[in-house]
Amino acid sequence: MSALRDGDQHRPGRDPHWVRRTGHALRPDPSRVLAMVFLPGQELLASGESRSTAVIGRVLALPEPEVDAELRRLSSAFAHRHRDVTSIWDAHFELVKHRLPGSPTLSPGRRRLVGACFTQEFAIEGAALFNPSMVQHPDQGGLPPGATRFVMTVRALGEGHVSSVELRTGVVDADGAIALDAPPSVAVQADPVPVTYSRSAFEHRLDDLGGDRTNSDFVLGELAPQFGRPELDAALGALRDESLTRGLAVRTLDQIEQVAGCAYAVAFPASSSIQERVLMPRGSAESHGVEDVRMVLFSYPDGSTEYLGTYCAFDGTSIALQLLRTVDFVHFSMAPLSGPGAKDKGLALFPRQVGGRYLALSRADRESNAIAASVDLEHWDEPVVIQRPETAWELVQLGNCGPPIETEAGWLILTHGVGPMRTYGIGAMLLDLADPTVVLGKLARPLLTAVGPERSGYVPNVVYSCGAMLHDRTLVLPYGCSDSATRFALVDLDALLAELRPAPAETRV
Repeated sequence: MSALRDGDQHRPGRDPHWVRRTGHALRPDPSRVLAMVFLPGQELLASGESRSTAVIGRVLALPEPEVDAELRRLSSAFAHRHRDVTSIWDAHFELVKHRLPGSPTLSPGRRRLVGACFTQEFAIEGAALFNPSMVQHPDQGGLPPGATRFVMTVRALGEGHVSSVELRTGVVDADGAIALDAPPSVAVQADPVPVTYSRSAFEHRLDDLGGDRTNSDFVLGELAPQFGRPELDAALGALRDESLTRGLAVRTLDQIEQVAGCAYAVAFPASSSIQERVLMPRGSAESHGVEDVRMVLFSYPDGSTEYLGTYCAFDGTSIALQLLRTVDFVHFSMAPLSGPGAKDKGLALFPRQVGGRYLALSRADRESNAIAASVDLEHWDEPVVIQRPETAWELVQLGNCGPPIETEAGWLILTHGVGPMRTYGIGAMLLDLADPTVVLGKLARPLLTAVGPERSGYVPNVVYSCGAMLHDRTLVLPYGCSDSATRFALVDLDALLAELRPAPAETRV
């Protein structure tokens, strides 16, 4: 590993000598906001009329010069915080124009003022920016020899404890020094696009939900292996037509709509930069948050690649695992995962098939590290436990810190352990390349723990990562600090592997 460069700091005394923490930090910026719909009409007045109608009425009563003056004030205060705030106001007017009394002809300014009254700013990272994963950027052009450009997913925490996914970029040079790109000045949301559903994914998820397969088979039998929303609506309509003679048809309809609500696709404006893009919760299962994306650059047997990310969807009550897919960080699709291996949190995909199957790290029992297998990336079989809590620093539970990393010595797994006083540490283990259920070695103590200022935050005493990136013989490890900010550590791969590989029997003391 290279000597420390500008921005690096000496390692705290408890770190192994082959770990270096850098001085970089990504901290939440409360000024980074999205313009979102605001609906005062959700509360009802004693008269029974919604507040939306009353708000619109007050805008309609304003003299035109006052409308123009207010729009000038709003533009001065908010235009620099958004890519095109007037277009946002126009779009939000379209959402509420059905509440206009009669069919009045409004000036463009008055329409925009109505839209502005139904708009609010949401500070996407007002509380925290943490739990990152790191992968190679799809564009590696224009770099000096030995450098790698990367993309990070970062969990942003905003008002109401709602989590979204942000993206950050940077470069690691030939000497292992990290240079983060300047943070974005605005945030951009994606637009929904038509989604392609998978019939097998519906079958798997409906099995998890339980219920009458006779009705669900009736609907799915009308559909091709891949289908769109119009085809689904037609098949659901056929079941509704027979609901009088089909028991539990209403429940089946609700369950299928529930599964459909978890799958969606979005696309960002091509003019936006990667760092400006924010994935906000959209599906029914993630209404309260998209959490802890574990991103991996996946290589298929035919040589093609795709970025895959497993994440936790939170609806305010329960957690579900979902799969994010993209090839360009412009177009994204999300779909639910199913099966006994896809329970609890922390599913992390291997970067390629092993033995003709997709594999993933799983923590389905909520406390142990395990391996789950799948034939289609959708349904995950019963996991095989490979590591249980044993040592003092992991007595409460174990989990992974991101997708496995392939090395010549085996699959390198970053783990996390939770010990007394709910303290977190990042550890590591090594799995056999051909049979990852075989553990070749594991660290006796963490390679990283929360120290100094890192101990203080929204959730104290936590270090946590959703995925590191191998850069030559250095492991670049971004990690969240106490659920508040993101920092970085550089790990000497050769030294780590030496710690993980047991010495030959004849040389052991």
